[in-house]
Amino acid sequence: MASEKSINRKIQEVEELSEKIKKAKVVLLTDYKGINVADVTALRAKLRKTDTEYKVIKNNITRRALQGCKIEGLEDQLEGTTAVILGYEDYLEPLKAIYEYSKENEFYKIKGGIIEGKVVPVEELVTLAKLPSRETLIAQLAGALLGNISKLAVALDQVAKQKEATA
Repeated sequence: MASEKSINRKIQEVEELSEKIKKAKVVLLTDYKGINVADVTALRAKLRKTDTEYKVIKNNITRRALQGCKIEGLEDQLEGTTAVILGYEDYLEPLKAIYEYSKENEFYKIKGGIIEGKVVPVEELVTLAKLPSRETLIAQLAGALLGNISKLAVALDQVAKQKEATA
């Protein structure tokens, strides 16, 4: 039987993870089977730049932490090797980083996730990861608006020239 010290340490781990899950904008569960240490180290370094943690935590501790946060629907994903990614600033950047990494490494899979407290299926996570970044979307919108304004300016100029020619 586990010692009282061991049980208390696990209870503390569950509580700490629960607090992190509550603070995180995104929580991703991934299968890291077949990934070497150098690749994981590079991924962790990339994620740290976006204020994101990458942790390998026992499934039972993760399960209890999710129960403590009253989050249901990810129990089936807590089988086998599981890494937990916790993003605190933004949910898109860590999601994109993990998705890109999973495309480069066929064994690395996204199992499921939580965005701002709501369980999100893998398909939706992948769809979100494929979206352009916020800056790119703003640039595309600005380009579209400027293009339309330019067309309007040209059209108005042509109307003015026609009126001058007929006058």
